[in-house]
Amino acid sequence: MMVKERNLLVLYGSQTGTAQDLAERIGREALRFKFEVRVIEMDDFEVQHLPEQAFVVFVCSTTGQGEEPDNMKKFWRFLLRKDLPQSSLLEMHFGVLGLGDSSYQKFNFAAKKLHKRLLQLGAKAILDPALGDDQHDMGLDAAINPWLENFWQKTLQMFPLPVGVQPLTPDFLPPAKYSIFQIDSINSMAIQSSSHHPPISAKNPYHAVISQNLRVTSPEHFQDVRLITFDLNESGISYSPGDVVMVQSQNSDEKMDMFFQVFPQLNRHQRLSLGSNKVETKLPPDWILPATGFTTEDCARRYWDFQSIPRRSFFELLARFSTDEMEREKLLEFVSSEGQQDLFNYCNRPRRTMLEVLYDFHKSAAQVPVEYLFDLIPAIKPRAFSIASSFKTNPKQLQILVAVVQYKTKLSEPRRGLCSTWLSRLDPGVQIPLWVRSGTLRFPTDPAIPVIMVGPGTGCSPFRSYINDQRLSLHPADIERELYLFFGCRNRTHDFFFSDEWLALEKQGRLHLSCAFSRDQPDKIYVQHRMKEQRLLLHRLLIHQRAYVFVAGNAKQMPDQVTQALRTALMNEDGASDDDSWTMDKAESYIAEMVKQSRLQLETWS
Repeated sequence: MMVKERNLLVLYGSQTGTAQDLAERIGREALRFKFEVRVIEMDDFEVQHLPEQAFVVFVCSTTGQGEEPDNMKKFWRFLLRKDLPQSSLLEMHFGVLGLGDSSYQKFNFAAKKLHKRLLQLGAKAILDPALGDDQHDMGLDAAINPWLENFWQKTLQMFPLPVGVQPLTPDFLPPAKYSIFQIDSINSMAIQSSSHHPPISAKNPYHAVISQNLRVTSPEHFQDVRLITFDLNESGISYSPGDVVMVQSQNSDEKMDMFFQVFPQLNRHQRLSLGSNKVETKLPPDWILPATGFTTEDCARRYWDFQSIPRRSFFELLARFSTDEMEREKLLEFVSSEGQQDLFNYCNRPRRTMLEVLYDFHKSAAQVPVEYLFDLIPAIKPRAFSIASSFKTNPKQLQILVAVVQYKTKLSEPRRGLCSTWLSRLDPGVQIPLWVRSGTLRFPTDPAIPVIMVGPGTGCSPFRSYINDQRLSLHPADIERELYLFFGCRNRTHDFFFSDEWLALEKQGRLHLSCAFSRDQPDKIYVQHRMKEQRLLLHRLLIHQRAYVFVAGNAKQMPDQVTQALRTALMNEDGASDDDSWTMDKAESYIAEMVKQSRLQLETWS
């Protein structure tokens, strides 16, 4: 098919901003091949015009239990309409890029569903979908980069350039996303008072006061874990068990000082304002970088995520500004196909941050104009934490359990998590921006159904919320739901979170508690071992009482091992009386059916 118009539409659905970053990168690459390109959030696109589009790239992440991002939901509901004819998108050629995490059961589910639905509506796929995996050593780029190379080759065959016109060279400099304006003072004309109070959301967070920041691991324990309490006061925020709170973090003074050493051309006190260079390009949220103006220091503290691990596109853009021969040569080597192992060894394996890379390539960094820093450095993304408190217990407060991320690589300075480190250092009385988002865990409503919870470490957070919620909401005539908690940590005395609460409930007979303290004996014992010890109980709960199982915690090996413990329980290996025997295949089928019925739900993170 030959198409005269060379228009590309890039639509993205993004929960934390990663899919948006990729969509904008594709938009820049499209300019190199002389396409007229628009990059738009899915729910901002007038979806009724989708049948008119001949060439579309869809970029979407997957959240929770295989769900689409919030800014894709309206778009997705339209595509699912039963009155859409199967010929709706016959004129469309498309590609889908999915961003996911293979530690989740429904890996890249939203992208797979989208690809399938587009085919059902008559659209033609240029390639099979790209399924980026955050668990890969090279991150999402491992799947995305080769897919894009193949995609552009096929695209130029289908949508060829006019005769005599050549693509721009790979080192061409696309227009910056934003224009920068220096201002002398706050633009008071832009300040508008309003009696309207929009709901709390990512666009309008609540600035909650920290009332307590308590270390809940013993002083001698290697891991610093914090129970942080926020005062909600009259915010109007409500939440349910399984919901998450989104927290927007900031860079530390120490890292900001290093940033301005790398960029000596920047005046940290200069007041700036932003303008979009394309109609569809959104400005940062006003509560992060106000339209009335902000300083370069504000931007370095609240917006630029220079402590993230850079992707290949970062090195490509930095190379375009480099005038130092040695630095430019090395940057170009990193972005070449032959240099990917060197890039991995330099950047991904030791978890070298963007700021550290800029420090190594400081001569090139000094050449980057301030407006291009918004293209070079991504925005700080909000971090989700499972809520550990019960709204019914205390509607005026919200609690989270935060493990402070710190680990060693071959680099001399320990690697630290941006958000967890920032939170751990905040004193009571400080205000921070936050908002609540619906979680992915869906608990049963029938009180006769038992609930089994597996939550090692900070994975116990949503279950503390649920247990407290359940035990407070009872009336005298109510049936008390059977609750089973499998909790795991290293030591009873070092990191047994909420021990007083749960031991008291166990003593009252209102919670079945099984703990695995992995380092309190010579042989390590984890939650899956406790589950295998109680396989007869689990068999009865799963088969005869149709129990729900919820698993939350680290994504490495625990979810698979817990699932294997459930298989063992179903197979009833001890030969307890039962009408029929359970083979491995039957146990696998039963677990698959549990997932389909939402009787087995996992919330894991890396």
